Amino acid sequence: MPRGRDGGDREPSRRPEGIANEDRLRALGDAVEGRTPAPAPRRPRRRRRRAGRIALISLASVVALIVVVVGGGYLYANWRFSQIHKINVTSEVKPISGKPFNILVVGSDSRAGLSGLVGKQTGASAGLVAGQRSDVVKIVHVDPQAGTIGVISIPRDTMVTLLANQNLYGQANRINVNFGNGPSLLAQTITANFGIPINDTVVVSFAGLINAADALGGVYLDFPYPAADPYSGLRIRHPGCQLIKGFEALAVVRSRHYYYNVKGHGVWPGNNTPPATLYADGWLYDGTSDFGRIERQSAFLRAMVDRGKTLYNPLTINNFLSKIPQGITLDQNFSLNELVGLAVRFHSLNANAISTYTLPVYSATNPVLGDVLYVQQPETQQLFVNVFGSGLETPTNPPPNSSGQTPLPPTIAPTTTTSAGSIPATRTGSASGHAKRASATTTTSPTSTYASYNPRPCAP
Repeated sequence: MPRGRDGGDREPSRRPEGIANEDRLRALGDAVEGRTPAPAPRRPRRRRRRAGRIALISLASVVALIVVVVGGGYLYANWRFSQIHKINVTSEVKPISGKPFNILVVGSDSRAGLSGLVGKQTGASAGLVAGQRSDVVKIVHVDPQAGTIGVISIPRDTMVTLLANQNLYGQANRINVNFGNGPSLLAQTITANFGIPINDTVVVSFAGLINAADALGGVYLDFPYPAADPYSGLRIRHPGCQLIKGFEALAVVRSRHYYYNVKGHGVWPGNNTPPATLYADGWLYDGTSDFGRIERQSAFLRAMVDRGKTLYNPLTINNFLSKIPQGITLDQNFSLNELVGLAVRFHSLNANAISTYTLPVYSATNPVLGDVLYVQQPETQQLFVNVFGSGLETPTNPPPNSSGQTPLPPTIAPTTTTSAGSIPATRTGSASGHAKRASATTTTSPTSTYASYNPRPCAP
């Protein structure tokens, strides 16, 4: 199997189950939850080998926090935790200990902190992109009692009813216009439109994603074909399982203009190459735009979980802890004690057990905004009821449909399973210089499988 571009570091041999400082963490978790700890078991005569175990709540940011708790001692973790930038996110609901809660995870396209080659590749050095937009909006539903995690991705072009800035953007607009001044308005808009209470917020910038991937030593992804994205800068010259880190990691999760070469030629001919020439050379285009990007993000997320579970080297863990505060922002209510309990609860989390969903939407043309996405009912409400259950609230400002109406969501009973949704018809096709909109998608089932041309987690 092909190795990574840098030669592919070998993973250390498997070690016995367990996490570093597990007894102390469990005792601390008991104290946080108000439980009486069980008597500590007697230690065997032979000294156990310490093995760092990392569990993921969501994306790079929460991976980082779990590593802080599991990989280091509590005092060291508390020091590192204090270095992470905190912000005040209004309208958040204080979570109830031990009960399900929701984390808003925002992938910001802020270039702050980027310099050198990466700064040049992302446009930061030339000042081509200012401010920040929410290229990624995910809601992570964590149920500590059931031990389950669900991630719902909201495409950035999804139309929502606005709560502010109507003089700039109208009564309704794409969801990502709510993030310009920070996550507070975005969190309020999600609750008002969908009835999903937000308990905590995490913001990951470009630098945060790169630092998290590099601190892990990269992640392993299997590319069925050579791949390229002329906008994100992705260049995968060879198929197979390979180590992805640095700018390349960022290019994977940002890619929404994804090309793959069925003839196995990995040399990208140039961004201005005519589509007919690309097609003749074996390059095909994934026209699903944000839907394809969400799928690739899910693969990257699972690959991070798999990679995190192999971290046994204290030097690697310390490197991770030193880099994580850069590019990560948390709401001020996010507590380290909460993370300690979660780290213990989810330390053996299987990456494939993370259920990932895409908000059911359909494409239509808005007379002012052009091509946008509208929430599809009753599929959306069925998904929300199945994931959030009784924690779902009645929306105060429902999202508009393509007719401009804002009806309340239908009354839906929960189901034990969700039906697999239709895959957008434009998944594959000839090379093209423009993104094609998916006609409609009802992806209301966990997306643990991937399109044949998309990368997926692998072991070297």
